[in-house]
Amino acid sequence: MSTISPEVVRQVVQEVVKEVVGRSQAAPTPVGDGIFADMDSAVTAADTAWRTYLECSMKDRARFIQAIRDVTSLPENVEYMARATVEETGMGRVDDKITKNRAAALYTPGIEDLITEAWSGDDGLTTVEISPFGVIGAITPTTNPTETIINNTIGMLAAGNAVVFSPHPRATKISHWLIRKINAALAEAGAPANLVVTVEKPSIENTNAMMSHKLVRLLVATGGPGIVKTVLSSGKKAIGAGAGNPPAVVDQTADIVRAAKDIVDGASFDNNLLCTAEKEVLAVECVADLLKFEMLKHGVYELKDPAKLAQLEALVVNGSRPVTDWVGKNATALLTAVGVEAPSGTRLIIAEVPFEHPFVQVELMMPILPIVRVKNVDEAIDLAVKAEHGNRHTAIMHSSDVNALTRMAKRIQTTIFVKNGPSYAGIGLGGEGYTTFTIAGPTGEGLTSARSFARRRRCVLVGGMNVR
Repeated sequence: MSTISPEVVRQVVQEVVKEVVGRSQAAPTPVGDGIFADMDSAVTAADTAWRTYLECSMKDRARFIQAIRDVTSLPENVEYMARATVEETGMGRVDDKITKNRAAALYTPGIEDLITEAWSGDDGLTTVEISPFGVIGAITPTTNPTETIINNTIGMLAAGNAVVFSPHPRATKISHWLIRKINAALAEAGAPANLVVTVEKPSIENTNAMMSHKLVRLLVATGGPGIVKTVLSSGKKAIGAGAGNPPAVVDQTADIVRAAKDIVDGASFDNNLLCTAEKEVLAVECVADLLKFEMLKHGVYELKDPAKLAQLEALVVNGSRPVTDWVGKNATALLTAVGVEAPSGTRLIIAEVPFEHPFVQVELMMPILPIVRVKNVDEAIDLAVKAEHGNRHTAIMHSSDVNALTRMAKRIQTTIFVKNGPSYAGIGLGGEGYTTFTIAGPTGEGLTSARSFARRRRCVLVGGMNVR
């Protein structure tokens, strides 16, 4: 009877231990539903999920998207997201966030956005199909954390991808809550686990790790110019939704009563956090006073005292940037901080200033709206183009002159151009068209939807399937 030497046994044990340890180190480290301890684990899990997702049918995808819509549009969840976001970030208004979350859940395009193109002829049949990238790395802002996650999740999963989110650290709790809710709904619908993931502790380091990860094929950044520049420098395919400084032009042919209400509604919505919101008004001088008069009927306070105006400027502007602590705060809080007792119901502060004033030149993302008086519509358009700073994001114009509207549209070249309505009409809130919260001006995709997060693939069948 032969015996196994102790040395051989020792070697076998060492190999087994080495393999087990290796497996444990390579395995994703889950913390909760879609929440992982580190970025590598999150990305690895998402990649595994995506490869399983490839085997799912389009009917499956539609069912999964509907599950996301259902859970994120439940009234109790919509209200919780709005209240918890305001509480955690200290920004915005609960009622307006309810509107934004509901719109993201219900009006973000799903699989219906994936349209196949085809040619047939003597040489056969060629189709162009919309196909997934794989794992998408998505960076979301503190200004619209839940809305962006809902919007991106629906669009990215509809296109067949998995997504790894890198939320803003100041919106960690609500982002985690939402991702867990989405994953629970997907699991109940029978979707592969970990199609939507993130890390336990969002940070710059984790964001960098996500951007450089070899399994992440597409980067999508919704935020300021800094993060957009970073993803564009990553060497990967990137979609950048950057800053804006939307001007609103009002000329002498405008319906001033309507324009006043629309501008107030747009500029005060969620305390001006949307990058699409009116950030400055260029009003032709013959209607400027009437415009302000009408605006004052809708929860507006006009700050006229030069000393108080200077005090407010010092409070909210730091060089070429807004002071973060005041972004998205209520108008009443801003006025109280400079010693002004605001009337109950005040939603927006207006102030007439010169064009060079920081309130015009800096995207404040606060309910402060500067008004610049101009001689005529041509000057208004010229200054609007300058104030927009070439961001190509959003512009608004109130006019009955089709030629003037056309001239501004051609000159300003923004992704969104709203005519005779509040700015938020441009993202499907009271205007025709779908909703999105990732508006890619810098990289040109515009108002993103499922097809923005997919590749175009040509499939050619030679000499067949031409039945004409």
